[in-house]
Amino acid sequence: MTIFHLSTECYPVAKVGGLADVVGALPKYQNKIKDINAKVVMPWYNKQFVYDYDFETVFDGFIHQGSNMLQVQVLKERTNVLGFELYMVKIPGLLDRENPYGYQDESFQFLAFQQGILHWLSAMKIRPDVLHCHDYHTGLVPFMIENCPEFDFLKGVKTIGTIHNGEYQGMMRWDMANYMPAFDQYKWGLLDWNGFINPLASMIKCCHAFTAVSEGYLEELFVSFHGLESLVREEFSKAFGIINGIDTEVWNPQTDPMIDFNFNSKNVLKVKNKNKERLCKEYGLNPNLPLYAFIGRFATEKGADLLPDVIWRSIKQSFGGLNIIVLGSGNAYLEQQLKELDSVYSNFASDLGYKEHLSHKIYASADFLLMPSRVEPCGLNQMYAMRYGTIPVVTYTGGLKDTVKDISTGGSGLNFTYPGVDDIVHAMSRGLQIYKDRSKMEELILSNMKFDFSWEKSAEKYIALYKN
Repeated sequence: MTIFHLSTECYPVAKVGGLADVVGALPKYQNKIKDINAKVVMPWYNKQFVYDYDFETVFDGFIHQGSNMLQVQVLKERTNVLGFELYMVKIPGLLDRENPYGYQDESFQFLAFQQGILHWLSAMKIRPDVLHCHDYHTGLVPFMIENCPEFDFLKGVKTIGTIHNGEYQGMMRWDMANYMPAFDQYKWGLLDWNGFINPLASMIKCCHAFTAVSEGYLEELFVSFHGLESLVREEFSKAFGIINGIDTEVWNPQTDPMIDFNFNSKNVLKVKNKNKERLCKEYGLNPNLPLYAFIGRFATEKGADLLPDVIWRSIKQSFGGLNIIVLGSGNAYLEQQLKELDSVYSNFASDLGYKEHLSHKIYASADFLLMPSRVEPCGLNQMYAMRYGTIPVVTYTGGLKDTVKDISTGGSGLNFTYPGVDDIVHAMSRGLQIYKDRSKMEELILSNMKFDFSWEKSAEKYIALYKN
């Protein structure tokens, strides 16, 4: 069985969020299953990865976007260094940029990406068993292969859509239809939602099955999905919740080259503290105090806007009896607030930007990971944290409620039901009490490291869905 994963992100080529981690790991683990050949297709980015590895051009052609003729090149990484075949679509002026997102012409960018993929597959007579479309950026593919005569060769190929984050749907005005490949006009309703072209809605309507990245998140989509609730309920028969896994080869404290001192469950109680001491020394924090960490994008859905008040309140309420470190970026105003707090409080430190190596060091050092998410489809950070012996403090929502149960019920972390400052600070104060009880703290560390969040089980579930 041949599967093509279509995505705008893939770790370690280009990463903005959890989508990259999933697409960088799932096909690798699928390829360990007998008779499975999973590949990844993504846009070309001028990132370090493309200069570190050798690529060959496997296709060179042209597509039309409206009256514009665009050159499409498909380049393949020669060595399969990631554990799967990696193809990158290059279109001068659209798919040859530094970053995946943030451009004014994103609609043209993602349309060209999808059209370029299908043109390549059709022209080269490559007919996969499954096209697995990740998020709205590839959401029009299921519609195009069934309704655009240009891609008749691919008609009938099975399509799976995965919703990583339903907050983003890629809505476009109807004049953008002029830039799509010609399609059967009477099928316009498969693109439309409330008067706009909605790629995510179209994916749900047209794919053979769709998944959410946790069972908890799928349940939430039925009642809260930014206007698509009725569509999900209507298409419920082809909806599945499959929890994401983590790449245990990359996220392994025993072999992780990005942390200062490697450890496992046998020596974690001794060695983890050495990592903490090194990190605290680097950022001027007191290694004898419990260390809370936040790692992630400064987005409202992540509850990042609550951080300044949480930091101020928790430090005041504990009389300085804890450390907090924040790693992230994405909101200039919030970044400025954190810089100001950093200059005032000696037991708070911030590092602004995306730094993969530093995130590994923080997981290996922190006592608690803070995730005050308003929306968390799956969440990977809590899984990374637990694998590194760090206790998650999380909102009881989405994938977080599937993976982190409160210690009061014999679980692995601390839950709060509402992402508000009072609830978060209260949960953090519970953490301080646990920290003082060394036997309880050590018990949690050891039990959390035993959780199996690897991709094997989820990869099998996806294969079963494909075969279905």
